[in-house]
Amino acid sequence: MTPGQEHSSVSRRLAYVVISVVFANYLGNAFLYVLNAGATPARIAGSLACLLSIGYLQLRVFSRPGTNLRSRGAYLALGLMALLVFVPVPLFPNAWGGMPGFLAGSALLVLPGRVRWFAFAAVALANPATKAGYGVPTGVLAYYVASSLTAGLVVYGLSRLPSLVARLETARSELAGLAVAQARLGFARDLQDLVGFSLATITLKAGVARGMIGEHTIRATHEVARIIGISREALTDVRAVASSYRELSLSDEIESARSVLAAAGVVTTVETGHPELSPPARTALATVLREAVSNLLRHGGATRCSITIGGAGRTVSIDVVHDGVPAGAGQSDGLTTLATRVAAAGGSLLAQVAGPDGTYQVHAEVPASPAPAEPVRRPRFSGPPIATRFAGALLTAVVIGYGVMAPLLASYNLATGLTKLAVCAASSAGIVALVLGVVSRPRVQPGPAGHAALAGIAVLVLVPQFVFHDPFVGGVPGFLAGAAALVLPRRPGWAAFAVVVAGQGVVHAVLGSAPTDVVWGLMATTNHGLALYALTRLRSMVTELHEAREELATAAVTQERLRFARDLHDLLGYSLSAITLKSELTHRLAVVDPDRARQELTEVLEISRQALADVRSVALSYRELSFDEESRSAQALLSAADIEVTVRIDACDHLPGEVRVTLATVLREGVTNLLRHSKAEHCEITLSSSPDLVSLDLTNDGIPSVARKSSDGSGIGNLTTRVRALGGDLLAGPVSEQTYRLHAEIPLPLRASR
Repeated sequence: MTPGQEHSSVSRRLAYVVISVVFANYLGNAFLYVLNAGATPARIAGSLACLLSIGYLQLRVFSRPGTNLRSRGAYLALGLMALLVFVPVPLFPNAWGGMPGFLAGSALLVLPGRVRWFAFAAVALANPATKAGYGVPTGVLAYYVASSLTAGLVVYGLSRLPSLVARLETARSELAGLAVAQARLGFARDLQDLVGFSLATITLKAGVARGMIGEHTIRATHEVARIIGISREALTDVRAVASSYRELSLSDEIESARSVLAAAGVVTTVETGHPELSPPARTALATVLREAVSNLLRHGGATRCSITIGGAGRTVSIDVVHDGVPAGAGQSDGLTTLATRVAAAGGSLLAQVAGPDGTYQVHAEVPASPAPAEPVRRPRFSGPPIATRFAGALLTAVVIGYGVMAPLLASYNLATGLTKLAVCAASSAGIVALVLGVVSRPRVQPGPAGHAALAGIAVLVLVPQFVFHDPFVGGVPGFLAGAAALVLPRRPGWAAFAVVVAGQGVVHAVLGSAPTDVVWGLMATTNHGLALYALTRLRSMVTELHEAREELATAAVTQERLRFARDLHDLLGYSLSAITLKSELTHRLAVVDPDRARQELTEVLEISRQALADVRSVALSYRELSFDEESRSAQALLSAADIEVTVRIDACDHLPGEVRVTLATVLREGVTNLLRHSKAEHCEITLSSSPDLVSLDLTNDGIPSVARKSSDGSGIGNLTTRVRALGGDLLAGPVSEQTYRLHAEIPLPLRASR
């Protein structure tokens, strides 16, 4: 069991103990008054049956976690509770004065919306109304109203807060999941930006170098040397992504862009005149340059490109301008993500068609130096959660309610006039102020302020009692017991709680109270103290659980990073190491053994293509798939592998989300298998949609070596399961001697075709 689970388990156990004791005291107090009014076997049996039934309904129905309080059974139980609360009043008028609190609290739990608050108020007013004909003094009738309201809130709060704790446990898990999802998006973005681009560059340069060996061996060795450098950088990038930190070199990125564009036949000019840049500024500009060049290569068609980096005042800008305008210019998902990242660095990014000649421009500005660092603060939520606000308001209402009840009760019990009543009211007000201002603050810790407040409450309780020789003039003695349990360390606190409770029994006895009042004093002191302690502690626990969600989310993200690092190492570490070793071997053999060098470069191409597919599989497992993005990535990858691509895609915006994600998964797996197993030269991707059916075809002219077994492979098997889960079907296999097809079709629900 984790510390958080143990903490929440303790809070639930505390709630159950407090609920049981408080409710038992309410019921016991009523039974005490039944006995005091004249005990007969029939009265004892009848009152016990009613009281035990009320306790059972409250503990086993209304206060039980997991109970459906909007069910028919809950409404029937509420009706039965109303009968048990009001029907026995003619038989036990005074004894039953505390029972409407159970009905009021249960009404808050069961009834919906505003209706519950009207019912709550109605029950509180009905309590004195049912006793008005029995000669009950006006002060006592007012006391019945206050006690119904306060007891109802206590019943509601003690029944409700344990379920709120459980809800917060669920909420913190959901937040941790959201934090993991955000981390996954960042991982996927960094993986695509860094490692994917490097592998695409390696693939391009390996193909160029292989064609140069023999006729332009010297140039080929330069390209191979660059492959070695890129593969080593990619290994570094893998470690950087896994640790979620990197600082890109702007100068290295400029040289990389110049080299890869030259290899792609793009005439490139570079102008730099920037001032000294901070590491964040260099990284931001390098990231912009990398994404801009990646988009240029992805969409193709460019013959000229200019890269300009310059500074003006406190900002530095970069412009990448080329004559290959991509389809859907300005709508690239990569550039959209990049704009967000640049904005987070305090800059701005604009991608648009610029000038009458139709050139395409990516322009970004970032601060040359970072803004002054602010003190590191722990992330906090924008405001207290609803559960925390509710717990605080509930505690405040209960404390004030008990404070109001004390002088009302004193007005009935005091033998003489207004002096004692004024002292009781002043004592209650002072105790309420100390409790709300100091004692009940969240996460109360022992300290001078708490000890001073505890001493003040003790004075306000005990001094009036002994000065006026009346136990009812001391405000709310139970708050002294609850404050001791809150302010003092655990064992001394509960020992002090017991001493205060027992002491109030002694005070009542010494000052001449009737035995019934002595028992009442013990019960009331216990209930008031437990209510204060429980509501204060439960509010603190709700607050602590709420804040703990940040820590749990951080822990979940850390765990996800470790898993991501393992995936990167397992999938890419070997591939990049193999590329580096084979490229170094090619560099040595290019002059002395051209044939062997070409063979090594061929293997480098195969490894880099498979690594690209692995990058995609890792990245796409960390983010929600987009079919549009997947189709663009498929074209870029296949083009980088020298495979001619034809794409025919109908608009798919009207498709349900799960259908789009499944089709994107099918396309991704199909392209991955094609790159890994096929020797294709041509590939056709077709997505066609009708009102009731959508189908995806991925056809190529390279029969995989495992074609006859592909239907049994885990990748195709998983795809088949996903497609069939939507009511569709998937077929994969050769359709002729030279053609292989992956075909998926999914029926559309009626709402998707409208």
